Amino acid sequence: MLRFIIFVLLLYLILRLVSFWRRISRSSSPPSSASPPTLSGRMVKDEVCQMYLPRENALREIIDGEEHFFCSAECRRKCLEDRKAKS
Repeated sequence: MLRFIIFVLLLYLILRLVSFWRRISRSSSPPSSASPPTLSGRMVKDEVCQMYLPRENALREIIDGEEHFFCSAECRRKCLEDRKAKS
């Protein structure tokens, strides 16, 4: 019985080592040409709904020389309408 337990344990360790080496070889391979665009990791805040989103996904508008970001065209429209109403 002890031999069987040792055999199963060794088999498990070998399988773990093989899966470890496979992950290493995949991560060290060069990326394919069809890889998705990388994100900068910078988050911006929508002023209307207070939502944070990646800068690359945000709608950008320059208002009075200041850069503003929006999560959707609806939030952008609301902000522009609010600014018109205030002025």
